[in-house]
Amino acid sequence: MATTPKILTVEGETALLQPIDTYMSGIQSKIDELRSSGTTKVLSLQSSIDAIKSDRLLTKQEREQRIAALQKEMDAAKQVESSRKQQVATLIADGEAYLKAHYDKEYLTPVKESCAAERVVAKEKYQKHLAELEAEHKQLMAKTSDAKEAKEEKYVYKNKQFDAKVTYQLELQRIKDRQHDAAAYRYHLIDLLRMSHFTLAEKLDQRWEAYRYTFNAHDFLLNNGLYIAILLVFAGLCVAAPIVKGTNLLTPQNLLNILQQASPRMFLALGVAGLILQTGTDLSIGRMVGMSMVASTVIMHQGPNTGTIFGVAYDFSGIPVVGRIVMALVVCVALCTFFSAIAGFFTARFKMHWFVSTMANMLVIFGLVTYATKGVSFGAIDPTIPSMVTPKINGFPTIILWAIAAIAIVWFIWNKTTFGKNMFAVGGNPEAAAVSGINVFAVSIGAFLLAGVLYGFGSWLECIRMVGSGSAAYGQGWEMDAIAACVVGGISFTGGIGKISGVTVGVLIFTALTYALTILGIDTNLQFVFSGVIILIAVTLDCLKYVRKK
Repeated sequence: MATTPKILTVEGETALLQPIDTYMSGIQSKIDELRSSGTTKVLSLQSSIDAIKSDRLLTKQEREQRIAALQKEMDAAKQVESSRKQQVATLIADGEAYLKAHYDKEYLTPVKESCAAERVVAKEKYQKHLAELEAEHKQLMAKTSDAKEAKEEKYVYKNKQFDAKVTYQLELQRIKDRQHDAAAYRYHLIDLLRMSHFTLAEKLDQRWEAYRYTFNAHDFLLNNGLYIAILLVFAGLCVAAPIVKGTNLLTPQNLLNILQQASPRMFLALGVAGLILQTGTDLSIGRMVGMSMVASTVIMHQGPNTGTIFGVAYDFSGIPVVGRIVMALVVCVALCTFFSAIAGFFTARFKMHWFVSTMANMLVIFGLVTYATKGVSFGAIDPTIPSMVTPKINGFPTIILWAIAAIAIVWFIWNKTTFGKNMFAVGGNPEAAAVSGINVFAVSIGAFLLAGVLYGFGSWLECIRMVGSGSAAYGQGWEMDAIAACVVGGISFTGGIGKISGVTVGVLIFTALTYALTILGIDTNLQFVFSGVIILIAVTLDCLKYVRKK
């Protein structure tokens, strides 16, 4: 018959820990004594030297003299430190061996067993309390004939149930805190021994303990439920592909194809992410892609263009290939930045809603490009260009490196520059940002300009990836993919919340799903439905997080 684990009192737990504390205190005292005129003195002297270096009241000569004197003392202290290093190491090894042999067995395990028993008792007490409240409620309801009194009694009963639940949750949290403190105390002792130097295994163990301590199933599902669902769907598609189409999705070549397709789209998502970060969006992305594809194809076309722009057939074949590549990039970035700046100006200056300003942009761009080209699709670009800009090295598409560079640069802008920090501030609370001295208008315009540069660069890469074939209709629906990738990646429409890593994951998820659905032969229109459902769920989860914070 199994025995019920003993529930430890505070005094009982202290008694278990006392022998460990006594032994470790003895070792620590010896180590502190050995370090007093060695390591401890070195650290103190180094701190004094740093303070003198930053003291602007001293002359250069005084500073050098004082530092020289302290350096002399430090050299002597380092010699003492070196001579006692082996003794300290032996004591540290002794302490670690003692902890390994005694801590879990004599202290941590009994505390864990006690906590487990306390949880059982707390649950039984809570259930018993609920049963008593229910019995009391039924008795009072049986005696009550007045409808008003019955309604009041039901309200009181619900409040009592809520209070009982809160008391139970507080008790569980107390037990959880107790177990966590017992687990963390070991590393406090090691910290004293080694002066905050931990092994990789110890660091990982501390992180795991901290994660378990702070883990909340509801928050986890709220933050990661959509990812889990999408991964399950993708896993189902991977299983279905060999059965339905006789092909395996998880091959190195397919993975490279997914990354290759995702690379130009990464630029678009990174661009619109900055706008979403400020509670905005951009509906004109797809049309900017079409416009840039046309411009790139015309400039990098092999030989004279058969199509015309506003009735003029352009021929850039006389310009060297490198010149045409650079010219196409500059034109794409310039066009996208120009139109983004227009939308940004109306949004920032006249407080126009992002939806309206970018929708107007979308219509203007599509109308101009369609009118200028008469809806004609232009031919392929010079076939030597892809191998110059995005060559494949041993089968590896280097276009992926362009996307990685964009991720790194935008991450730096977001996290390491004043402009990036101001973007978060304006997105979180524009009124507070303005009061604190941030130029909200400049930040808003800057976000649009950054987006325009990224749109142009991404469209130029897409043209090279597809070897041209630009038309006004190219890029239709890409704005939805970019926005969806950001939302799935955790860029909140409530503003001021988001990470570049989330955008990256979102783009990869959407590209992988689109690729898988295409391989399985799912109709493109149904793929739009799928994207719409994902957007709806992602925004719903984002709104739930916002409501909880409120």
